[in-house]
Amino acid sequence: MTHQCDSYNLDEETLFVVTQTFKALSDPTRIRILNYLCGKEKSVNDIANSLELSQSAVSHQLRFLKNLRLVRFRREGTTMYYAHDDDHIINLMHQAIDHAKH
Repeated sequence: MTHQCDSYNLDEETLFVVTQTFKALSDPTRIRILNYLCGKEKSVNDIANSLELSQSAVSHQLRFLKNLRLVRFRREGTTMYYAHDDDHIINLMHQAIDHAKH
């Protein structure tokens, strides 16, 4: 089965953002975090405990994802809550997961 696709005119900024997005999705820990954030927002402690990761590791990866605007956050007292910030990325990630399971 062939699929027709259109090519895009890619400027340098677009190329950079696309490359950084795939870089973000190339890390197993970041995939696990994004997948976990598909539901409601979660605290750093929730993420660390559920994924059996250190809070330091989770914070490091969330900072990376936040800088790429793939997650958003809000502060409630001393607790930071995170959620995914882009349905396009979640859809892309889910398509890759579906592809891997196919």
